Amino acid sequence: MGGVSVAPMETEQTESSEAPFEAPAPDIPWVTLVHNDPVNLMSYVTYVFQAYFGYSKDKAKALMLDVHHKGRAAVSSGSREEMERDVQALHGYGLWATLTQDR
Repeated sequence: MGGVSVAPMETEQTESSEAPFEAPAPDIPWVTLVHNDPVNLMSYVTYVFQAYFGYSKDKAKALMLDVHHKGRAAVSSGSREEMERDVQALHGYGLWATLTQDR
């Protein structure tokens, strides 16, 4: 019985027309955004900002008003891991929160 011999074949690497994946710059902070929703009362959103972040009533109310009038507000900033933690916590309170890299 004859065997088939397989030799490694050299292939030419071609440049891809797609741009390579670029990781986010580590020195740009991440932010947690809270978005307006039709469910939560303004007083509750203010309470959450005070209870979770420890913000003063005035600061919590100002952020809540940004959420209400502008549709969203950046409520915290820091490392990606910290912002992921904040987003999860805010989800636990029933708020619509996301994270993004600040620009």
